[in-house]
Amino acid sequence: MVSKNTTDLTEAEWAIIQVIWENEPCAAPDVQELLEKSKKWTYSTVKTLMDRMVAKGLLKTKKIRNLILYSSVITRKQAQNSEIMKTVKRAFDGAFTPMMQFMLDNNSLSKKQLDELEELIQSKRISEEKAGKE
Repeated sequence: MVSKNTTDLTEAEWAIIQVIWENEPCAAPDVQELLEKSKKWTYSTVKTLMDRMVAKGLLKTKKIRNLILYSSVITRKQAQNSEIMKTVKRAFDGAFTPMMQFMLDNNSLSKKQLDELEELIQSKRISEEKAGKE
């Protein structure tokens, strides 16, 4: 299992792991090529970042002859959870209700988006009730 701190991704790590999630397993040159237009990173920059991500436990490698293939160790959901929890803790002292109130007050949501949010909340309530929680 990945420790809590290792799922804290930098901006650069987010860029790399998103490419890997979409293309895994993949080699560093492929990642560099896919990020070239948006990031302008050299191969050595990408390779260094990816090797650091291996050391942090975010990626794993598999060597096939002279080719090193990288795969993710963490899921998109784990990374998103870590990012959201860090933000909620920092900006809202860990409280979800003030965060949701802020998001509702400061974002223009369509009727469809509001309906989808209500549906998610109702679905969660039903699943919690079935599980015997309050």
